[in-house]
Amino acid sequence: MEKRRLGKTDMDVSVLGFGGSEIGYEKASPKAVDELLNSALDAGLNVIDTAECYWGSEEMIGQAVSGRRNEFCLFTKCGHPHGLESGADWSRQSILESIERSLRRLQTEVVDLVQLHSCSEAELRKGEAIAALETARERGYTRYIGYSGDSRAARYAVDCGAFDTLQTSINIADQEAIELTLPPAREKQMGVIAKRPIANAAWKTGHKPIEGYHHIYWERLRKLNFRFLRDCSLEESISIALRFTIGVPGVHTAIVGTTKPQRWQENAKLLEAGPLSDARFQAIRHRWEEYAPPTWIGQI
Repeated sequence: MEKRRLGKTDMDVSVLGFGGSEIGYEKASPKAVDELLNSALDAGLNVIDTAECYWGSEEMIGQAVSGRRNEFCLFTKCGHPHGLESGADWSRQSILESIERSLRRLQTEVVDLVQLHSCSEAELRKGEAIAALETARERGYTRYIGYSGDSRAARYAVDCGAFDTLQTSINIADQEAIELTLPPAREKQMGVIAKRPIANAAWKTGHKPIEGYHHIYWERLRKLNFRFLRDCSLEESISIALRFTIGVPGVHTAIVGTTKPQRWQENAKLLEAGPLSDARFQAIRHRWEEYAPPTWIGQI
């Protein structure tokens, strides 16, 4: 598994990381999570990303791999102590209490990265949330601090210079960040974590999903009408989509969520084809530049 230095941090991260939302929201069994994460670590993955609001995710991760803590980089997020659907709390007290809970759940004394989770630009400008993360770092709760979000708020997070990393949506159906936030992030040597790197494979069903990110990406992909999505097998099209994201300049790791232990091995195998050719990469970029309207902003 290829590893890349995560910006100015001291972490060399695998290009493929594990995203912990699905195991929480889809209520994966502790046994499945144990098998999933330990097999991933055995195969060379060394990034695990989660959040307090991914119901049960932190607890299961702690139970499954806390005994192997020195083998991976552990990231979490804060700001939604009662779930994404219940609103956010960006007060200093709430954020610090959230991080303390995360440490207990993850069964660790320190995480490698704590990220503000989809904090608005207005809240970022107030400064209290950023100051809370800085306090957490000073107290030794986290080694680095980051921002997870998209569009104009993510641009402010990059420009303000407070964060070590940026986690943002980058995929064949979500390319705003490639021009809006990644160039300044590279200039500041920030670590970049790509979320939703295969656009939720929204094209695989052949029919319009009911709601959510799958719905949005499905609509965009219909308009973009990439030839490889029509002509290639599902496995090959997912491989191209994943390798596109990993090939975006400035991206260090791409996190993929799953509840199926075999899926990690499948995703790792998709990378064996190596980097996309420059011609194919540019074709995907040019299609976006030609067909994507300004309203297609990054999906939080």
